[in-house]
Amino acid sequence: MTSSVSLREENDTIAAIATAWGEAGIAIVRLSGPGARKISDRLLSLTVPLAQTPPRYLRNGYLLDENGEALDQVLAVWFAPPKSYTGEEIVEIHTHGGVLVARKCLDLLLCGGARPADPGEFTKRAFLSGRIDLTRAEAVLGIIRSRSDEALKAAARTLKGELADFAGDIYDELLSLSGELEVSLDLSEDDSSLESDEDGIIQSIQALTQSLEDLLDRCSTGLLLREGIRVVIVGRPNVGKSSLLNALLKESRAIVTSIPGTTRDLIEEVLTYRGIPLRLVDTAGLGTASDEVEAIGISKAEEAFERADVRIWVVDGSVPPSPFDLLMAEKLRDLPHVVAVNKCDLPPGRDIAGKTTAEVIADLLQESPVLSISAMTGAGLEGLKDAAVSAIAGGGTLDNGLNATARQVGEIRDAIGFLKEGYRAMESGAGHDAAAECLTGARSAMERLLGIAEAGSGALLDHIFSQFCVGK
Repeated sequence: MTSSVSLREENDTIAAIATAWGEAGIAIVRLSGPGARKISDRLLSLTVPLAQTPPRYLRNGYLLDENGEALDQVLAVWFAPPKSYTGEEIVEIHTHGGVLVARKCLDLLLCGGARPADPGEFTKRAFLSGRIDLTRAEAVLGIIRSRSDEALKAAARTLKGELADFAGDIYDELLSLSGELEVSLDLSEDDSSLESDEDGIIQSIQALTQSLEDLLDRCSTGLLLREGIRVVIVGRPNVGKSSLLNALLKESRAIVTSIPGTTRDLIEEVLTYRGIPLRLVDTAGLGTASDEVEAIGISKAEEAFERADVRIWVVDGSVPPSPFDLLMAEKLRDLPHVVAVNKCDLPPGRDIAGKTTAEVIADLLQESPVLSISAMTGAGLEGLKDAAVSAIAGGGTLDNGLNATARQVGEIRDAIGFLKEGYRAMESGAGHDAAAECLTGARSAMERLLGIAEAGSGALLDHIFSQFCVGK
């Protein structure tokens, strides 16, 4: 893996506070670059200067201000290239935890010749120096942002290299297949071996496509664990949407009254279930607005409906079905959804034929999950959460997921798309040239995934590492 490092990045020594802002037991200020020890020794009074200390050996001493007066008792350690986190010389200064002392230490380092680190610049340098590949670099952010045990395990698997190894093997096979295809282009049309070569290439494309689809399944699971599922609660006013939100969260997050239209804006909270963060969004009741404010709320609800990963349609099961229910059923038919027929603790509403509202909805949305629940008593809520997760994740296991970003999942899907085009080109006799071009597209997608060569430079890296916090 090769990447160009700008002169500014190669020669600068960067500094940042690596621990969270606020009072704590300790705070760590980190430097990376060729001048890390030299800059640090100017403002530290240690038992032995870092310049004379073996790497990975902690020294005790004092942080000095501009006048040489002690500000804090500290520990300092340095790490030698190329086995440091960034592959460069790194110094860590451990001060007592506190906003002022850590900030003062950083200011002194900046005055001494370091510059402020950009967001994610330490990890970016680790990637550019070859210490980690791009999949591992992005897994670092997954570790930081994990909100469940399953998400943390998925990020750890990626950080250990499972995604890089799996994707790297597929990339190597792509290179080999591309070579075979290039050789086949040189064969004459009357070569008797051409037909058998074509069969072998088609089988190889199919095998690679299956490998990528297996990788996609694991990364899609990891993306769910990382980002969560946006679950939007929709329905008519006063059917119990806000009560359902409160019941799922087990707290009074939304205002609940008997007056229709209480919710005028979106209310969003996160609940973790089966290891997946559910981003629950309560919305204004759909229907005809009675005033301008309610009209704005309905507009936001409709927008949230379109952007949702899963929709929970809340229906009041204690009243007869309405024309609105017919329209909503049609709208939901081809979208991921779950129907929650609320108020099962009350006598059911029935249509003129005697069917309950739940039965009418089940007839309208055949094979869709229609669950009877009670936001008041909590009946059916576990099944509802399970159905919401299953609508996206299915019933499969989550213990083999790989931490992945939407970008990485998109690259894998692009590679699959190119391979399928190559398969169709070979099957239809469109020519080896067309298939070779498709393989080139698949290779480019995998190169962007892995951060190989030019695919892993410039704007792509800037975008990825800008999502990190300063100091990481």
